[in-house]
Amino acid sequence: MFRPRCDKTIDMTSGSLWRNTLLFALPLFVSGLLQLLFNAADTIVVGRFSGQEALAAVGSVGSLNSLLINIFIGLSTGANVTVARALGAGDREKAGAAVHTAVSLSLISGVFLAFLGYFAARPLLLLMGTPDDVIELAVLYVRIIFLGMPVQMLYNFSASILRAAGDTKRPLYFLTVSGLVNIALNLLFVIVFKMSVAGVALATVLSHFVSAGLVVRSLLLRRDAVQLHPRRLRIDRPMLLQIVRIGLPSGIQGSMFSISNTLIQSAINSFGTVAMAGSAAASNLCSFLYQGVVAFQSTATTFTGQNVGAKKYRRVLKTQLVCQLWCFIVTTVMGALNLIFGEELLSLYNSDPEVIRWGMQRIVVANAPEFLMGIMSVFSGGLRGMGYSFLPMCLSLSGICLLRVVWLSTVFRAYPTMTCLMLSHPVSWVLTGIPMGIFFFICLNRLKKKLDVPDPAAP
Repeated sequence: MFRPRCDKTIDMTSGSLWRNTLLFALPLFVSGLLQLLFNAADTIVVGRFSGQEALAAVGSVGSLNSLLINIFIGLSTGANVTVARALGAGDREKAGAAVHTAVSLSLISGVFLAFLGYFAARPLLLLMGTPDDVIELAVLYVRIIFLGMPVQMLYNFSASILRAAGDTKRPLYFLTVSGLVNIALNLLFVIVFKMSVAGVALATVLSHFVSAGLVVRSLLLRRDAVQLHPRRLRIDRPMLLQIVRIGLPSGIQGSMFSISNTLIQSAINSFGTVAMAGSAAASNLCSFLYQGVVAFQSTATTFTGQNVGAKKYRRVLKTQLVCQLWCFIVTTVMGALNLIFGEELLSLYNSDPEVIRWGMQRIVVANAPEFLMGIMSVFSGGLRGMGYSFLPMCLSLSGICLLRVVWLSTVFRAYPTMTCLMLSHPVSWVLTGIPMGIFFFICLNRLKKKLDVPDPAAP
């Protein structure tokens, strides 16, 4: 049976899971941290050299950007699972069809997003209640970022293919190069050319061209089942349906998260520009914590996908337990550091004591207990790796999105403070994580019975 091998890939269906999951997740984690450091550099540069309004504009559009692109990020998750399962089953033909369908889909998605983001930016930002002193800068930022969506989507889908093959190191290298380019261009455009928000956005788009070019080059040079052949770029209908079946619910879930986060951002906007700036800085710090969650959620998804393809169900269960423990350790340590050094970290973004005071309210309530989100997300990643994508979507929509909407209209309305607003995060993580874990074990047992195949002893 064909088994794809590469000098930089990790064997997910044999060997030590403790070692292999960590080796797989660590480059993902570092990649996420580097990406956020580069994004933080955007925020720090614009906050230090262009003022509170520019900082608020850049920081307040994150939930809107996520709202528009998460459907397609979800589809890249579907591509990851589809390729991983084909590789786990040793089916070279299906793996190749999935790769070329995914890359084709990324380009189509990127062009669509470019048009959507450009024309929808102003009405959506107005709907969010963006203040008058911020709106023009925010619209400009969103429009420039979305004009670069074709290359951003190309990178996301292509990197998901490399991860499905067990290669998480190359995307880390590519991200490092593009991030350094981003920082250099930030300094040039904002400090030297005084381009403010437009300079930060343009630097981001140009750096995406670098990362996309490098990851595509890597796929072109591979000599295994995930090698990219430009002449084979086309949509394979069965592969597209599988990618959509797995990825669309994930994308809808992410977009619903963004809708609830957009509503929360609208509530934050009601506190004024200074609160927006403080919350933006704290949210950026929270994103560092979230990278631990993303790394081990992605690890659970990819390892589960390959082991389901190889019909190693005991290893699927062990993958979940190992990823849960690693994620808990990482997020707990980072949450404690975030809490202890919060004021010093916030001062890097803006030294105004009021900005720091508002930011600390978010850190104490929403950043420190991020491990709760980790538990929920790793269970969700395991379910998707098994092919159950609709179920975690439904659980998340009811347990997180709906709860936060209800919280805003009831609890927050009665106690309109930043602390009360931020409490909606940990409460929703707990209420979603419990049923997510229960259904993970139910679905694993059903999957074994459905396929009616003996489970080989996992090494």
